[in-house]
Amino acid sequence: MTRKWNRRRFLKATAGGIVGAFTMGPAGVAAGRKKAPNLVFVFPDQMRGQALGFMKEDPVITPNLDRFASEGLVLTNAVSNYPVCSPFRAMFMTGKFPHSNGVLSNCNSNSAPYDCELRQSDRCWSDVLKDRGYSLGYIGKWHLDSPYKPYVPCENNRGKMAWNEWCPPKRRHGFDFWHAYGTYDYHLTPMYWTTDSTRETPIKIKQWGPEHEADLAGEYIRNTGGKYRDPDKPFALVVSMNPPHTPYHLVPQKYVDMYEGKSVEDLVNRANVDLSANSPGGKIARKSIKNYFAMVTGVDDQFGRILNTLKVEGLEEDTIVVFTSDHGNCIGSHNHATKNVHYEESMRVPFIIRWPGRIRPRHDDLLMSTPDIYPTLLDLMGHGADVPRSVQGVSRAPLFLTGKGRRPRSQLYMWAPVGQPAWGRRGVRTKRYTFVISKIPDKAVETTLHDNVKDRYQLRNIATDKPEVVAELTKELEKWLRKNDDPWLKS
Repeated sequence: MTRKWNRRRFLKATAGGIVGAFTMGPAGVAAGRKKAPNLVFVFPDQMRGQALGFMKEDPVITPNLDRFASEGLVLTNAVSNYPVCSPFRAMFMTGKFPHSNGVLSNCNSNSAPYDCELRQSDRCWSDVLKDRGYSLGYIGKWHLDSPYKPYVPCENNRGKMAWNEWCPPKRRHGFDFWHAYGTYDYHLTPMYWTTDSTRETPIKIKQWGPEHEADLAGEYIRNTGGKYRDPDKPFALVVSMNPPHTPYHLVPQKYVDMYEGKSVEDLVNRANVDLSANSPGGKIARKSIKNYFAMVTGVDDQFGRILNTLKVEGLEEDTIVVFTSDHGNCIGSHNHATKNVHYEESMRVPFIIRWPGRIRPRHDDLLMSTPDIYPTLLDLMGHGADVPRSVQGVSRAPLFLTGKGRRPRSQLYMWAPVGQPAWGRRGVRTKRYTFVISKIPDKAVETTLHDNVKDRYQLRNIATDKPEVVAELTKELEKWLRKNDDPWLKS
C-alpha cells in the first residue's frame, strides 16, 4: 500500500470536511470554520503495552489512562519496530526506518563514530508543521544527538560511555520552545537545557521529572500572556517523560504506597517470569516490579494533569492527544531486564489517540508501526500532501477516522549491533506470529517462531514444527528488507 493511496482514500472518506476545515492559511490559521487542530503527544520511556489497567494484563493502577482510553482509539497491536530509545525516536521524527534515517543504535559515545544521530537534513513532521504556521514545543527526553568531547559534565557521562548531549537550536527541527535533555536518568533531580541555554548552562530541578514536565506542559498550554508560544497560532507539544525507565527506585513514595500490601506474586502474573529463587528473571522482577508499576501510576497521574489543563482551557475539542511509548520493558520476562528483544513485553507499546467528534472511541487491532505515526498525524491535521516522498511509513488516517481501509499484514522487527548494519536480528510480527532470524558474525543462524495466540507468553519456539509458516514469513520479511534496502539480506 502506498501513501498516495492513503491520501486519496483519506480525502474521499472525509469528503473535504476535515481537510477543508483545517486548510492552513498563510498565518497558520485554518481558512475554514475552525482553527487547525493542536497536537499534544505524550510518550514516557519504557512503558510496555501491558501496563495499562483497562487492558486487564498487568495489575497496574492507571485511572487517567483508563478514562482516556474510553474517549479515544486504542490500538492494541501497536509496536516499537526497533524497541530501544533512539531508534524509535528517529523513526517517529522522520517516518523512516533505521537504515534510512541512520539511527541504528542508541545515541551514545559508542555509536557516535558511526554518525548515529538524527540528521539535520531530514525533514521531520515538526519541520512540516513549523512551515505551516505552528508553534512547537518539546519537553523532556530527546536522545537524538551524539555526545562529543569534551563531554558535558554530568552523571550520565561518567564511566565507560557518555550518553547526554545538548541539542543546538539548528538541530531542533522547528521546535521553538525547548526544555529538554539528551539522556539523563536521575529522575528526582533532572537536568534540562532551556530554549536559550548554551551547552555549558544546563539547569537542574529538584522535582520528579514527569511532575516537572507536566507543570511546564500546563504552563505551555495555558500560555499566560503569550509567554510560551504565539497565541494566534495552533500548537504542537511533545512531552517525553523518562520514567518508567530505570532506575526504578527514583519515584515518589506516594506512588509506591498505592501498591502497599501487594506481594511480588500478586504483581507478577506473566508466565514467562520464573520467580524461583535462582532465576535471573525472578531476581529482576522481585527487585523492580513494584517500583516500575509505581512509576507507571505516577506517569498516569501527570498525564491526567495535562488532560485536565486542556479541559479547563477549553481546548479538548480542538486538540489531538496521543499517548504512546518508545518501547516496552521485560522486567524479568524471558530472563531479560529491559528491552531490545522481540518479545511482546519489549515490542508492544500503548497507543491511544483522542480527537473528540472526529475519531470514534473504540479498540482496534491495526498493526501500527512506528514510522506510520508521522504521515498519519500530518494526514489527520490536513497536511498529508506535505509528507515527503522519502517517508517510509504509511498514513493510517482513513482507518483512524472510519475504521475502514487496507491493513498491513505484518510489522518489521529489527536490531543491529553497533557499527554492523548488515548483521543482527530481523523479523516480522503478525497478529498471530512473531518470527525472527538472528545473524551474528561467526555464529550459527538462529530462527525463532512463536504462536502468540496459542502461546501468549511466547514460551515455545516452534520454528522446526512449522516449516510452512517459516517459509511464508521469510518471504514477508524479505519484502520489508528490500523495501528498506537493508544490507542484512546479503550478509
